[in-house]
Amino acid sequence: MSMKIKKSMGIMKLQKDKSFNFVKDFIKSFKKKIKYKKKIIPLHEPFFDKAEKKYVLECIKSTFVSTRGQMVKRFEEEIRKITNSKYSIAIVNGTCALHLALKLIGTKQGDEVLLPSLTFAGTSHAVLNAGAAPHFLESEYDTLGVDPIKLDKYLENNTFFKNSKCFNKKTGKRISAIIIVHVFGHPARIDLLTEIAKKFKISLLEDAAEGIGSYYKKKHLGTFGKIGVISFNGNKTITTGGGGVIITKDKKISNQAKHLSLNSKVHHKWEYIHDEEGYNYGMPAINAALGLAQLKKLNRLIDLKRKLYKKYNSKFKKLNYIKLLKEPKNSKSNYWLQTIILEKKHKYLKKFLLKETNSSGIITRPIWKPMHKLKHLKKYPKMELKVAEDIYSRAINIPSSPNLMKII
Repeated sequence: MSMKIKKSMGIMKLQKDKSFNFVKDFIKSFKKKIKYKKKIIPLHEPFFDKAEKKYVLECIKSTFVSTRGQMVKRFEEEIRKITNSKYSIAIVNGTCALHLALKLIGTKQGDEVLLPSLTFAGTSHAVLNAGAAPHFLESEYDTLGVDPIKLDKYLENNTFFKNSKCFNKKTGKRISAIIIVHVFGHPARIDLLTEIAKKFKISLLEDAAEGIGSYYKKKHLGTFGKIGVISFNGNKTITTGGGGVIITKDKKISNQAKHLSLNSKVHHKWEYIHDEEGYNYGMPAINAALGLAQLKKLNRLIDLKRKLYKKYNSKFKKLNYIKLLKEPKNSKSNYWLQTIILEKKHKYLKKFLLKETNSSGIITRPIWKPMHKLKHLKKYPKMELKVAEDIYSRAINIPSSPNLMKII
């Protein structure tokens, strides 16, 4: 009997089984029992009210709508308060923030940078933009982040030290940095990963793009390494339309980040003086104005998203072929994207679930295809990545907007 026929029979069997109510009930809960005004339920949409209009109009009236003005300073100050970071620098988007952060920690042309294969492409592209080669790491099931136990063993067996720097035995390239990604707002085991980075003399950079308002052992994500990055893209918990921020406790890094992000322009009353290669990476004030309004409701939005997790969990707990991803131990997650994971023996249902929900107007998405599977990234170094591949084969993101709590 062919695998295709087996899968088809498996789906038919589950459809007849009383426990197979996920797709049917999921669609019904949004479309029939609830009077949702829109035809399509998005994966994640921003939450706006009158405050955003007020702040944006204030910015327009000031005429400072680009990378200068009080709105950017106010936004950076609010981020410092929320994250308890010493310095913050507003950047045009998260990918540019990662690129700039790599430059700031000393990544150079020809280096290698460690990062998980299970991440958004922007993480890899920031490494390439810095002139370095991505080196892909294995994930773990509980956090979806980098597996610290496997990483430690891997580096023990595959690296050597020269002049107090870490090198890849196989390629001979210096490993200058490791990027730790906190997936979907859930903290990786950042304490162990920080110790591993120190052990192998590798600078640690946190990609907390999705982690605004998330904590590990009561410490905000992005504040464990030398530099952290948070994103405020339109689909994030808090949005500035497009935007990101670099957070750090290092004054020198902060000053360099601000200088480089504004085209390395030296202050002068009238002259245009630029003292080194810079980047047009500063966040426009009009985006910062939108972000300021959003930050005022951060706690409220996270509370709604955490309640949404509980609501989903109560709906799905009787379904023995899926589980809802929950925050890891010692963590408080913002639950940016709610994620269901199919049991291994039912992973063939992934495409079926995606097709049925999306055709019904319920926007669901597979998680990112692992980076080492993308055509332009296949050639780069990697660990054995069986867990990352398995997670991808079974995980699906489901509607996660905070305003769903008003209707679900």
